Amino acid sequence: MKLSNNTILITGGTSGIGFEIVQQFYNLDNKLIVTSSNQHNLDELKIQFPKIEILLCDLSDSISVINLINQCLEKHNDINVVINNAGIQNNYNWLDEQDGHRKIEDEIRINFTSPMQIVYGLLPILALKQTAAIVNISSGLALAPKKSAPIYCATKAAIHNATKALRYQLENTTVKVFEILPPLVDTAMTEGRGKGKITPKQLVNEFLINFKKDRFESNIGRVKLLKFIQQILPKLADDLMKNG
Repeated sequence: MKLSNNTILITGGTSGIGFEIVQQFYNLDNKLIVTSSNQHNLDELKIQFPKIEILLCDLSDSISVINLINQCLEKHNDINVVINNAGIQNNYNWLDEQDGHRKIEDEIRINFTSPMQIVYGLLPILALKQTAAIVNISSGLALAPKKSAPIYCATKAAIHNATKALRYQLENTTVKVFEILPPLVDTAMTEGRGKGKITPKQLVNEFLINFKKDRFESNIGRVKLLKFIQQILPKLADDLMKNG
């Protein structure tokens, strides 16, 4: 894949990994359409990167997602790269949780249902491009879960498998399907949890190397070792990840 002169839709681009993706692709001379559920954060991002387009979208709301797809089809049909970055993680004990029904529903919709609907909705315009890409961000937790985040881990495993299946479906088209499997990354979502975090910059730097070389699965940092262990000693991988 080329690193410049793309038109890229990036979900959740105002902080963390998404912000770093915006920054690096912006500096590589791409046209960016960035979404967030927070208008203030989008306005602040626009000040930093004045050439971007911003679109408000709440991935927990199906109507908002449909509106995003329609806006892209009508006003941004030059999109050739879709990066599904936005996500949430709830760490909770279900025996103690009082708001589990809502949290489960939101986490599944934001992390899995909405990204898949965005891909499905925009695939007709992607398939018309000479070069196009879908980039889904899953997690090392797709390979082995931790006990405190059952739905997050399940949605990332779903993204992992759906991405593979889409790659198979589209292998004879111009649409390339990429996946990023991050380790623990130093973002607001992981604040106060875990050790040995990498920075968003380290993650995106490594991904861009793989993206340019059409390496469709980017196992970042320690995920390389986790995947190796999971393949030969799955019980050990589970034990290592169990307590997060």
